[in-house]
Amino acid sequence: MIEKSLLLQLTGEMPLFKIVDFLVENKGMDFAKKDIAQGAEISKASLFNYWPELELHNIVKVTRAFGKTKLYTLNTESPVAKKILELESTLIKQAMLTVAHKRELLVDA
Repeated sequence: MIEKSLLLQLTGEMPLFKIVDFLVENKGMDFAKKDIAQGAEISKASLFNYWPELELHNIVKVTRAFGKTKLYTLNTESPVAKKILELESTLIKQAMLTVAHKRELLVDA
């Protein structure tokens, strides 16, 4: 079983958070909505239910379009997305400090 990301450990596994987590983990890459749903391990119905919220806050942006297909990525220029990335960075730093502290305690013991 794959361990949950630090972001999902904090926020829980609500579909909206799973979408955001997938986009954060794959920052800089673009995906069709179908692939985002698959990667976030949610149904397409859940994706379409939460998608307007992501667009409203400019968390996603279109990178390319061909035919009826549009590809999306995390909009790293969005103030909301910037705060999410900052939160993820803080969680990573905190986790690293916790691991380092535990190692110190083992070495000192």
